[in-house]
Amino acid sequence: MERISLSNSAFEGDNNAYLFADGPETALIDTGDWMATTREQLEAALADRGLAFSDIDRIFLTHWHHDHCGLAGEIQAESGADVYVHENDAALVGGDEDAWDAMYDRQRGYFEEWGMPEDRQEVLLERMADGETTVETPTVTAFEDGDTFSINGTELTAVHTSGHAAGLSMFEADLEGGHEVFSGDALLPVYTPNVGGADVRVDRPLERYLRALQGIVDADYDRAWPGHRDPIDDPADRARHIIDHHEERSWRVLDALDRKGPCDAWTVSADLFGDLEGIHILHGPGESYAHLEHLERAGTVVREGGDYRLADGVSERLAAADAERWDLEY
Repeated sequence: MERISLSNSAFEGDNNAYLFADGPETALIDTGDWMATTREQLEAALADRGLAFSDIDRIFLTHWHHDHCGLAGEIQAESGADVYVHENDAALVGGDEDAWDAMYDRQRGYFEEWGMPEDRQEVLLERMADGETTVETPTVTAFEDGDTFSINGTELTAVHTSGHAAGLSMFEADLEGGHEVFSGDALLPVYTPNVGGADVRVDRPLERYLRALQGIVDADYDRAWPGHRDPIDDPADRARHIIDHHEERSWRVLDALDRKGPCDAWTVSADLFGDLEGIHILHGPGESYAHLEHLERAGTVVREGGDYRLADGVSERLAAADAERWDLEY
């Protein structure tokens, strides 16, 4: 297995595609985005190894976001490669117009629910439209959690890790370094993947992501190969760090409600993240909503219309929090 680094202008850092070419079959995990620069980089990396798009037999996608699946259709068009993606993301990756229309409708509904101002909605929608392009969409084969695949004798097992995306999946494998995992965006070495905004189809996004992180802790992988940046040598420790990060963020959400009184997700987002630009106009209130929804189900926050307030007695408990914080069920 070899890691191929592909440029990405987004904050997460360079994307990774993982190449399996140590036998009769040639396969990739993720492809990078559809930009011409990325295509040139991937073609050059394959050529250095005596390969071309036409040699790819199978592609395994971690999820539907374009920076991970963008070239799958073009590769398939040249090679006839089978393209695999979790069943929850298959319609989007395959270009199903009804699925995309439903996604856009759900996003616009959340913009209103979160309290996103109209001018910010216009900026975000323009940014999202600029990111759309005519791209070759692949014919996909859907897999489920626990499905296994063999590539030149290496067994891959799909592990569904919903939260950041409805179909986000990792792939476990026993490699030379031990029991390792291709973690996509479920586990990143620097940033924490957005929950709530990155895929508005996900119900209870923070709960699902925390469950996925605990699964990574329990699996105790020897190494993780993430969708962005460098390998992670202690995946369990990184997962625990992200769990702690989200607990700390929930405390900040409670503090914002305590100071501001009842308010919507957009107002909480502004308190947490300040002024937002680009795709962060989506990610900020989405992440705030994910935490507010999680705290609401825990009984710590009460929703009234589009606004959230602290449940009775929580403000007093916050006042004593410097002495001892209570369990937020993380």
